[in-house]
Amino acid sequence: MSQFFSIHAENPQARLINQAVEILNKGGVIAYPTDSSYALGCIIGNKEGQSRIRSIRGVDETHHFTLVCRNLAELATYAQVDNVQFRLLKANTPGKYTFVLKATREVPRRLQHPKRSTLGLRVPEHAVTQALLTELNQPLLSMTLSLKDDPEPLNEAWSIRERLEHQLDLVIDAGSCSAIPTTVIDLTTDNPQLIRHGSGDLAPFGL
Repeated sequence: MSQFFSIHAENPQARLINQAVEILNKGGVIAYPTDSSYALGCIIGNKEGQSRIRSIRGVDETHHFTLVCRNLAELATYAQVDNVQFRLLKANTPGKYTFVLKATREVPRRLQHPKRSTLGLRVPEHAVTQALLTELNQPLLSMTLSLKDDPEPLNEAWSIRERLEHQLDLVIDAGSCSAIPTTVIDLTTDNPQLIRHGSGDLAPFGL
């Protein structure tokens, strides 16, 4: 049965953030709030957690995971970014976007799309997420908390606990999130390509 932490959305309690990171470091899978919708997350090295997230979501190995990063510098550790891409990223992070980029050699193959050697990356603007990432000192391996056959992502912590309490180790309640996931932009081609229109504005990408 999952634990349930109520964390202040703007001034996260350090004690609860530390406990959440302990759960992650011990192999836990958590539901946490972002600046778009709630997300599922585990640490990068947690292979079992990665499988659990796929199982909860009901997706196969071709579905991109997202590395949720603290900042642009951390993002650039995991993605190949040229000058044009960097300018776009700098102007639009943190924000409600997930960017598909080519992975660097440091990224394990199991985190990449099996055919394209790409992965999703994002830098969210949410105090709780940023506090988790700072304490964890590495990105979170994540997917939007959207269940198969549901029309929208889950955006209330109590509902997440009610439906997934036996599949998660922790649910973080920081108030309701948007029910609209991130906008997903593929930056691996000459011109940005729209993969999913979500909460992020398309105008900065000419889409």
